[in-house]
Amino acid sequence: MQDAQQTPDGDVQGRPKTLAEARVWMKTRLRSRTHPMNALDPDEGVDLIDRLPGLGGAEWAAHWREAGDACSASAERAEQAGSRDEACRLFMKASGLYFMGRFPCPDHPAKLRCAELERETYLRAARLWTLPVQVVRIPFAGREGEGDSITALLRRPANVERPPVVVMWGGVDAWKEQMTQACDALLALGIATVAMDNAGTGESPVKGVQDAERQFTTVFDWIDTQSDLDGQRLACLGRSFGGYWATKLALLYPDRLRGAVNWGGGAHYMFQPDWIGASRYPDSYLMGLVETRCRMLGARNDDEYLAFFKRLSLLDQGLLDRRSAPLLLVNGREDKQCPIEDLHLLTEHGNPKHVRLFPGGHMGLTPQTLPTIVSWLAGQLGVAG
Repeated sequence: MQDAQQTPDGDVQGRPKTLAEARVWMKTRLRSRTHPMNALDPDEGVDLIDRLPGLGGAEWAAHWREAGDACSASAERAEQAGSRDEACRLFMKASGLYFMGRFPCPDHPAKLRCAELERETYLRAARLWTLPVQVVRIPFAGREGEGDSITALLRRPANVERPPVVVMWGGVDAWKEQMTQACDALLALGIATVAMDNAGTGESPVKGVQDAERQFTTVFDWIDTQSDLDGQRLACLGRSFGGYWATKLALLYPDRLRGAVNWGGGAHYMFQPDWIGASRYPDSYLMGLVETRCRMLGARNDDEYLAFFKRLSLLDQGLLDRRSAPLLLVNGREDKQCPIEDLHLLTEHGNPKHVRLFPGGHMGLTPQTLPTIVSWLAGQLGVAG
């Protein structure tokens, strides 16, 4: 394990952050409106961060839930008074506070309750939008111990009879409820969106096992049955760790997808023991990255964590030399969660890939990043971007 090192902006690598260090980290990202702190009201976030009592599951969840409960109560009062827009705004604000309460994953009962409240308040807001969310439960033929349905959030653009579709999912801590900004941008171009949870996260019925692409193809199959969606113009977007699954699907189904985006995900080197050790406490992550990944994988200890991660390698699965669907690879040049070598590896195998690197760390989060992705997807789907 590497020794602790301090980066220029005060982040510490090689050990967990202290509460004081976590507060600095959170305020830095609150100012830049960067995940996960973009869920907070910038005017109130500093005070909430200053009053944070600790990083343990119970105290962390209780702190954010108290703020979420107060905001949710205000939203209900606004709704009862007929103030639709204000109720919508407050329910979304409450959902963001509950999101913080379950962040990065609900590995404590109090955090699990926050995750439930996050979904509930999100849907109460989303049903008030001009282009509302429709919750769909798609039957899933899971194995023993897996679920029997997939929960997805469908949104349709206005005045488009059979729109093309982008299916999207997040990484280990950003779930379908955090895909709203990408959905809004695509809907504005006349593209329908289906947001779902990455394997092993949120309401996903499967863990992040080697063949978890089963849950994504089930959603693709469902889209094909919908007469008001154009399943022949289908693309996918995987954010952070979810980019891994977008890449695998592009390799497995080159003729089914018009395009796939790997936005910050791995392919091979990310899953090797040396990188797993070096990235245990990346400066780009607040806390609990290993615990969150273990929960996603279904791993119970470090040995299983290493073994389960290693079997995800697309190189070792013999997939990299396959022809892929058009694939856009996006990341930050200094990513410490996913090695940039994985991006280079993908370009050295199979058919040519599209690549866009941005300044900074994980996912290359700049004002231009999401618009670049949306524009590329629109082009692949034959929509003017």
